[in-house]
Amino acid sequence: MIQLIEIILFALTSFVVGLSGSLVPGPMLTVTITDSLKKGFKAGPLIVLGHIIAELILVILIIGGLNWLIGSKTATMFIGIFGGITLMVIGYQTARSTEEISEISILSEGDSQTSGDDKQSTGYGSVFRGFIASVSNPYFFIWWATIGCTFIFKGLELAGVFGVLAFFIGHWASDLGWYSLVSFFTNKGSGVMTNRHYKIIMTVCGVFLIILGIYFVLSSQKII
Repeated sequence: MIQLIEIILFALTSFVVGLSGSLVPGPMLTVTITDSLKKGFKAGPLIVLGHIIAELILVILIIGGLNWLIGSKTATMFIGIFGGITLMVIGYQTARSTEEISEISILSEGDSQTSGDDKQSTGYGSVFRGFIASVSNPYFFIWWATIGCTFIFKGLELAGVFGVLAFFIGHWASDLGWYSLVSFFTNKGSGVMTNRHYKIIMTVCGVFLIILGIYFVLSSQKII
């Protein structure tokens, strides 16, 4: 009984720690906003799914003993350059988007008439963007090589596999809860949004991703 309470408290702690990271503005937040404007509420959970896939791959590498490599200066520099350039490309495409609210509404209403392949493509697009938004951020790797790794081994020490599961449940619940909330309110807001408002949001988000990408590249070179 005592151990069960400890596992629950550990999961809650993981939730709070995960939420503190989710709330920080970054590529995931920006991609969630832009995709939610285009695809609706479902974009949030799909983007988080892509994020979770990236985390699972990284955790497997950490457990395999590569945490020293992931957290190394060389890896951080490489990820910073590659991730920064990727974010700049996505940011440019987002800022240059020529779609309008009316076009997006027509596409959304026509979802029920699209083929199964089209639906899968749309879903995979958000999942892929969630994956890219994660792996293009060097701080994603640094967090998992330090804090994430510490929590995994703390969970193992606490209750073995159940402790690790408690960590992931708490951590993923924070991501899913926050980005689903962002997606929901973004989608609701699009109902009263004009084409001008939509273009401003897309431009601001795109510019933010470009600036973030430049920052990642420069910081990886110790220029700033």
